[in-house]
Amino acid sequence: MLVIGLTGGIGSGKSEVGHRFARQGIPVIDTDQLSRELVEPGQPALAEIVATFGPDCLDSQGRLRRDNLREQVFADPNGRQHLEAILHPRIRVLIQRRVAGLSTPYCLVVIPLLIETGMTDLVDRVLVVDVPETEQIRRVVARDSVTEEQARRILAAQARRDQRLARADDVLENVGDLDALDCKIAALHTHYLALASAQLA
Repeated sequence: MLVIGLTGGIGSGKSEVGHRFARQGIPVIDTDQLSRELVEPGQPALAEIVATFGPDCLDSQGRLRRDNLREQVFADPNGRQHLEAILHPRIRVLIQRRVAGLSTPYCLVVIPLLIETGMTDLVDRVLVVDVPETEQIRRVVARDSVTEEQARRILAAQARRDQRLARADDVLENVGDLDALDCKIAALHTHYLALASAQLA
C-alpha cells in the first residue's frame, strides 16, 4: 500500500484536508487522534505524563488537562522532548498497526510533526499543506483563543516552512476557498491512485 504522510504547520488546514480525502473513501490515520487515545485514563502513557509533569495536568476526573500540559511544555525548554519521548514511540507502533490492517490502494497518515520527529520512514511520500505564516497565526488565534505571542511560540517550536517544503513530494497550497481545495484534492487523489497502481505493477 502507498502511504502518504500529510503534514503542515499549525493552522495550515491539515484536518480539513484529511476530512476531504476521507470523503474520497481513503482511510485517514490521524496521529492527533492516536495521541488522544494514548492519554485516556488508565493508559500507561498518561501515568508517565503525570509522573513527568505532575498531578496538576489532570482534572478532577483524572483526565488530561491539555491547556495545563501545553503551558508546562512550552515553559520548560526540555518539556517538549520529555512529552515526545513518552508519546512518539507509542504513536509509531499504532501507525504501523493501523496501516497493516488496511487494504485500500493508498492511505493518509496525518502527522503534524512529521519532519521534526523523523517519522518519514513510516511513509512513502510527504504531502505538505502550506499557507503563509501570517495566515497560520491568524487561524490559530481565532481557533484556539490564544494570543498572537502564544501562536508565534507554537510556530517557533515547529519546523520552519522552508524546511517542510524542502522535504515535500507534493505541496497543497491551502489559501483559496473550499471549492478550490476540493479540486486540488481530487487531482492529488487521481495522482495517488495512479502511483499506487504503478507500485503494484
